[in-house]
Amino acid sequence: MTRARVLILNSALGPLDYRVPRGMEVEPGSIVVAPLGPRQLAGVVWEPERMPSDAEVGDNRLRNLIAAYDLPPLRDPLRRLIEWTASYYLAPPAAVLRMALPSSSALEGAKMITEYRLTDFRPERLTPQRAQALDRIGDRQGLIRELALIADVSDSVIRGLVKAGAIEAVEVSIDTPYEAPDPDHAPPELSAIQTAAADALVDAVKARAFEPFLLDGVTGSGKTEVYFEAVAEVIRQGAQALVLLPEIALTEPFLKRFTARFGHAPVAWHSDLRQSQRRRAWRAIASGEARVVVGARSALFLPYANLGLIVVDEAHETSFKQEEGVHYHARDVAVMRGHFESCPVILASATPAIETRQQVEIGRYRELKLAARFGAATMPDIEAIDLIQDPPERGRWLAPRLVTHVHETLERGEQALLFLNRRGYAPLTLCRTCGHRFQCPNCTAWMVEHRLVRRLACHHCGHVMQPPERCPECQDEDSLVPCGPGVERIADEVKALFPDARTAIVTSDTMWSPAKAAEFVNRMEAGEIDIVVGTQLVTKGYHFPNLTLVGVVDADLGLEGGDLRAAERTFQQIMQVAGRAGRGEKPGHVLIQTHSPSAPVMEALVSGDAVSFYEAETEARRHAGAPPFGRYAGIIISAEDQKLALETANLIGRTAPRIEGMQVYGPAPAPLAMLRGRHRFRLLVHARRALDVQDVIRDWLGKLDWSAKVRVAVDVDPYSFL
Repeated sequence: MTRARVLILNSALGPLDYRVPRGMEVEPGSIVVAPLGPRQLAGVVWEPERMPSDAEVGDNRLRNLIAAYDLPPLRDPLRRLIEWTASYYLAPPAAVLRMALPSSSALEGAKMITEYRLTDFRPERLTPQRAQALDRIGDRQGLIRELALIADVSDSVIRGLVKAGAIEAVEVSIDTPYEAPDPDHAPPELSAIQTAAADALVDAVKARAFEPFLLDGVTGSGKTEVYFEAVAEVIRQGAQALVLLPEIALTEPFLKRFTARFGHAPVAWHSDLRQSQRRRAWRAIASGEARVVVGARSALFLPYANLGLIVVDEAHETSFKQEEGVHYHARDVAVMRGHFESCPVILASATPAIETRQQVEIGRYRELKLAARFGAATMPDIEAIDLIQDPPERGRWLAPRLVTHVHETLERGEQALLFLNRRGYAPLTLCRTCGHRFQCPNCTAWMVEHRLVRRLACHHCGHVMQPPERCPECQDEDSLVPCGPGVERIADEVKALFPDARTAIVTSDTMWSPAKAAEFVNRMEAGEIDIVVGTQLVTKGYHFPNLTLVGVVDADLGLEGGDLRAAERTFQQIMQVAGRAGRGEKPGHVLIQTHSPSAPVMEALVSGDAVSFYEAETEARRHAGAPPFGRYAGIIISAEDQKLALETANLIGRTAPRIEGMQVYGPAPAPLAMLRGRHRFRLLVHARRALDVQDVIRDWLGKLDWSAKVRVAVDVDPYSFL
């Protein structure tokens, strides 16, 4: 091979051709270093027929490749997955490739790296920034840049602490081998139904062929133990297994369960890893040494040497949909990777998405059902509290009947969970004198009060500010009032009602890492927490046998807005949080506070008639031609200049193709009309299922020109309509 087509890690460019110098050997998939102007970029050699280039030149104009990394080439199945993902989600192939090569240090051959950690010495005189760094770093370790990000300070602050002796350098070996899990370490005793499901999955692993499964089991039915048997078979065969989790906060509890079953922990992959940990994991995955990987959605694109099984746990979770960069859905991409790798894919869920149920209905996925909880555990009783008939006391948010049940639960020495999917203290702060509302300067969103850390924060762009002493509009003092509840406000109410109860607030603000999640789990299991007040972070994956009461503070919250999946999401979320109750031998009870107890979703939750609810929702989707019976694609136009964004949106709307079976709605200002300082407009493409909407959009937008200051993003199969 004297000429190579290389996909370099620059999303603004397509593939480029290079000369392969004498003595260098490359093949499709080889990871190389290529020159681009004065820079040197990593890239991957690709088959020219599969990756056409718009910049082909003669051999005499080619530049030489600089080097080829001593790493296994990216295998054919991963390259096919990158092509498919780029084509389906209308993304630059280089942007997808970057997810397969996320750590530049992983490409290098160094065995040691210098990291930094706190010493026992703390200087007497500290600047506020240095004090903040020492407080936030705690027992964490990493590069200078990583510690600076953890502490939210500059690199120079960390370097100053190194010079002062408060932080020390340590040499870290980054290629230490991982311990191999033992498939026969502690096999569980399964019920007959569990054994039948596990046997089907094990047979699929042995067949080493693509087959998608829906493992549909009620909460507490032992889905994890069942698919662990398939993982055990993968280990016996010497292949690799991937388990995807929707939240990194779930990683630590999962690692604990995995270690108890297999004797050693799997290889973890998530955003909280240090650079040295990411390098070690990536290289172990590429070499095949990492036998089982558990991670967030990005783990799906790693270069597995011999992938024999993919598991998507909590497969219904919307967090599997990536909303930035490449707008892919990990559940669907996992199925495609299984197809390219010729391995089974398990979608495990207690509340499968309608899209997944439809795949079962038409025979593409095979369903395995676990209809009852394992052992002596039973499903909790669910009741609705009509907030119109039984309202909370003035100034409170918990209805008297829920308060009574919490009292009784605590008297029995059991634990309670109060669920509200809203972070902070209050979603809106306003002036009672003039009505001024605090809005984010960068977004069309209200600033949310976080009383624990005394700040107002935008949950969309991260902008924060100190709550002012007086209204910035009318200058009145002590006139600012919170409107509506967040979990912090509910926690304050709990402390007032149950002063002796030990309370924990569980949100992404308090449980931002796997270590924090492990700390919470340990405290719950040790009985050090009586009442948990939490958001959706506590709705999945946790098993607390002494938690017997769940109270849903505002069940109507998820039904607000025009989301086509609103009812389905509400049902899934409340069923998941209800599933935290009564997972041991003690019976569980769930109380749902709602203003609409007669709404179909509320009646389905109380009656447990999920079948009828999903049938009605599916039929409504079918009638509207909505997914999975039709196709949606969002086109989002944004720019710092509102006029420029509007002109581009109008241009795209004006040139929309007229095709039978496809409608284009808009442009219109996005519901979140400004985000991070950029004005936003949206169009929505609605098409029949059989139409290749990607080709239509690719051809439509490919003919247009707009300012470089304008961004146009396409979201195929959107989950967010903001």
